[in-house]
Amino acid sequence: MSSSVKLTEQDLPEVAPHNHGRTLAGWVTNAGLVIAAVLASIGFAVPVTALVWVGIAVAAVSLAVGGALRALGHGQPLA
Repeated sequence: MSSSVKLTEQDLPEVAPHNHGRTLAGWVTNAGLVIAAVLASIGFAVPVTALVWVGIAVAAVSLAVGGALRALGHGQPLA
């Protein structure tokens, strides 16, 4: 199966970093968001409004920590 689209060198993206997103910032952010989702889901299932808000707060903190780690050089480079 061949494509009818012909690509030239300038059409191709630059080479991606070799870490494939496996960085400290990525792992910390992902783990925090998973924990936040579990907490918020439990809070919705067992009507506990405080637990929902704790889940939202954990999500916000994990995004901030992930951004800070990326800014400190522990994440995927921007360019």
